[in-house]
Amino acid sequence: MCNIVFAYGAQPGYRLILAGNRDEFYDRPTEPAGFWPEHPRLLAGRDVRYGGTWLGITLEGRFGAVTNFRDPGSQRDHLLSRGLMLTDYLLGVKDPETFLADLDRAGDRYNGFNVLLDDSSGLFYYSNRNRRWRELDKGIYGLSNHLLDTPWPKVMRIKALFRDILDRETHPSVDSLMTVLADRVRPADQTLPDTGVGVDWERVLSPVFITSPNYGTRSSTVLTIRDTGEVRFTERSFTSPDDPGTDVEWAFTLGR
Repeated sequence: MCNIVFAYGAQPGYRLILAGNRDEFYDRPTEPAGFWPEHPRLLAGRDVRYGGTWLGITLEGRFGAVTNFRDPGSQRDHLLSRGLMLTDYLLGVKDPETFLADLDRAGDRYNGFNVLLDDSSGLFYYSNRNRRWRELDKGIYGLSNHLLDTPWPKVMRIKALFRDILDRETHPSVDSLMTVLADRVRPADQTLPDTGVGVDWERVLSPVFITSPNYGTRSSTVLTIRDTGEVRFTERSFTSPDDPGTDVEWAFTLGR
């Protein structure tokens, strides 16, 4: 994932409401979200190149999402795929704190990342860039390619649009949340972060929904988990800048 907004325990009746975009090169092979044949209790998209995922949830309620930390100067090509780390958690049995403690000792095996982990007992955040994990309090959060709630324009905008939906809709619709994820407003140059990719790329990467000839938003995901355990997972996948998107939708109750 590259831009996520989520309400954790902050909307009556919902444990989690999450909306997020995954941005990637269009030619990187990807499978849309589905239950994996070899792991039929895991619902996730799949990075065909390395076999990992960027966001997933199991029928038991193990949830995870990962974003890259944008720092091209520290990028190393030989390190492990961050999606494999997330898949290890989703398919494992360790609670988030134990998993993150182990991950912290091995965090240098991966390029920079942020990760959200949940096992229905608590939602945790960790980055191998500040080497700290914490259990999140109830609230609304934004996460892109820097630390949690870093006030990049795209993070502030997606949070504002998201809050507006939650204020207007007691039960936010998938369509409303997908509209948030489809926002293409580009902020002014003087507000852009300087992450080492140059101003032209900062402009390309600045909207909530990214388009360019070769790179852009590949999937938009809306996930809701009700207090009753009812899960709704909707993913809209894109294969080119002009693709209107193809939807898959799943619904189930945790523990069944």
